[in-house]
Amino acid sequence: MQLTHIEHIGIAVKSIEEQLPYYEGVLGLKCYNIEVVEDQKVKTAFFQIGQTKIELLEPTSEESTIAKFIEKRGEGVHHIAYATTNLSEALKDVEAKGVKLIDTQPRKGAEGLNIAFLYPKSTGSVLTELCEHPK
Repeated sequence: MQLTHIEHIGIAVKSIEEQLPYYEGVLGLKCYNIEVVEDQKVKTAFFQIGQTKIELLEPTSEESTIAKFIEKRGEGVHHIAYATTNLSEALKDVEAKGVKLIDTQPRKGAEGLNIAFLYPKSTGSVLTELCEHPK
């Protein structure tokens, strides 16, 4: 598996609108994209800082995994996403090394990325996302 960089850090929030003043006004970052990912029941907002992005994740439904995360743990860091050059091969590689997969096949995520998640119990309690820019 070849990782190229940290693609983004996902942060669970109750409200993107309430968080924008901190990220834009205090940190000086510019929100360049807000979108809803219907199948994940989440609204996302992205900020670029160097080669890495910050992704705010707001639940759009009480059934959203983000809503459940906030209910259990409160707002905060939800996951770290690593960019890879070949997501399908990366999934095979980590599974062969004993990592349990949430997603056995890549699926579409925000910003058109192909994504897949790994179970935190297999990754030192850190929800890990692997992603690939479409070719």
